[in-house]
Amino acid sequence: MIVGVPKERMEDEYRVAITPAGVRELTSAGHSVNIEKGAGAGSSIPDEDFVRTGARIVADPSDIWAGADLVLKVKEPVPEEYDRLGERRHQVLFTYLHLAALRSCTDALLAGGNTAIAYETVQLPDGSLPLLTPMSEVAGRMAPIVGAHHLMRPGGGGGVLVCGVPGVRAANVVILGAGIAGMAAATLAVGLHCNVTILDRNLERLRQVDHHFRGALETVASSTHAIEESCLEADIVIGAVLVVGARAPKLVSDALVAQMRPGSVLVDISVDQGGCFESSHPTTHSHPTFAVAGSLFYCVANMPGAVPHSSTHALVNATMPYTLEIAEHGWRQAARRDEALARGVNVVEGMVTYEPVAEAHGLPYTPLTLVL
Repeated sequence: MIVGVPKERMEDEYRVAITPAGVRELTSAGHSVNIEKGAGAGSSIPDEDFVRTGARIVADPSDIWAGADLVLKVKEPVPEEYDRLGERRHQVLFTYLHLAALRSCTDALLAGGNTAIAYETVQLPDGSLPLLTPMSEVAGRMAPIVGAHHLMRPGGGGGVLVCGVPGVRAANVVILGAGIAGMAAATLAVGLHCNVTILDRNLERLRQVDHHFRGALETVASSTHAIEESCLEADIVIGAVLVVGARAPKLVSDALVAQMRPGSVLVDISVDQGGCFESSHPTTHSHPTFAVAGSLFYCVANMPGAVPHSSTHALVNATMPYTLEIAEHGWRQAARRDEALARGVNVVEGMVTYEPVAEAHGLPYTPLTLVL
């Protein structure tokens, strides 16, 4: 199979969808890997490192798309790439998609006739998300760090030192969601000596969190009232809510934000799924924040892109076994063999095969079992 890896076109996205080790895995199995010139530069991976493990460097991105059976990306196609979708019949795109929050990308994939497999909806029988987990861990660990930066006066916040000093309280950090990202955020926030509260609707999950942190944070059963009470006392609110493949629920209204402490910071990790704050909308690393009623919102849709070297290696460690499955067997046989991978198939040749995406946009839904 011919595998193509284009350079990411999203603003401030520095990750790349493969590493030299990944190239060696594919080429050793008899596949060809074409990588766009400079695709790894943002992740501190020079073209020469790819070439040494068997890749071919291609200057024109059109040649990457037109010549590949399988296209590997990190983020969903952006509008300038829509015309390249479907340039090759039966082409497979394997990347983060977040289609429930992106109607234009959904429409482009349907029009292009691609088969699109989303990293974020590949799901194991126990409900875990093996390809979303590493980036959720990165974004979760980043959230208290970026929150702490923007809470300082030069960062636009109220001038609070998150860890406090003797005689002065530490920052109150509220985390909405006790999943992978929420737990990663809690780990960093506790390590920074913040006063941490984590909310979730799953009481058993909260018991696990309480046991894990041995009383170092407060767990609260999530409800509208509990969220309001917690946010009113917060210096930093971290939105880490996930509904697999669907839009995130709106949990923090602008009316509530207006009552929060002036200069507080809200970090929305869920923004690539629509965001869990009312006014959330995607921002970039170059322009990461905007003001809402005296508070600062940080809504960068590709947070792990700020640490691309770490993120790229963590991502490819997780995706490579599935990439090899697709390359070895073709996507149809790979999906038949692996139920987790089958759950990642969102679009097939003009049909939406992932129900939450169809529901989000009011589109017809075709069960993957019928396609297979």
